Amino acid sequence: MLADENEARSYVEKVCADPQAWDRIGLFAQLLLAENQKQNLISKASEENLWVRHLADGAQLLEYASRETSGPWLDLGSGPGLPGLVISILRPEIECVLVESRGRRVDFLEHCVSELGLDNCRIEGRRLEQVAPFEAAVISARAFAPLEKLLRLSAPFSTKTTRFILPKGRSAAHELKQMKFSIRKMFHVEQSLTDPDAGIIVSA
Repeated sequence: MLADENEARSYVEKVCADPQAWDRIGLFAQLLLAENQKQNLISKASEENLWVRHLADGAQLLEYASRETSGPWLDLGSGPGLPGLVISILRPEIECVLVESRGRRVDFLEHCVSELGLDNCRIEGRRLEQVAPFEAAVISARAFAPLEKLLRLSAPFSTKTTRFILPKGRSAAHELKQMKFSIRKMFHVEQSLTDPDAGIIVSA
């Protein structure tokens, strides 16, 4: 469990593929805090714990993705790029597709992609139903939809080998328990490194 901002920074630094990734994640942190003064991207209370609550929280998802993954990594409802931009920054070899329908957030995501030089990242500024289907290697979503709806909407992008990595906070175990057995047996819950009460739903 990551106890504080220093531990979270150290954790993210270890995950970084190269020094350029470390520089980019620092710049992203600055861009996120600056934009949060203009639109509500993250809660004001979480700004002081940015590395624990948002950056390390996204970085930890890489532990559940194969090292051989080159993408596409599909992030649903990316908001301010959490976790999609974090993944894109830390693993520049992975093709990342971020889906976000809210205009101002799309503008912010596109600005970050340009400022950070993320050639591996594409922003789909529309509803998921309007995105042309493709086979995703990984599907992530931090606060997109309840599990049943998420699985239904993402079905056009899912194959037998797609890995779902879904940080669900305190509702993880409860959401999975509500699913029918045929779905439940395909997933399990991992403990989050950033919140003792939070879980991550991961496909087998």
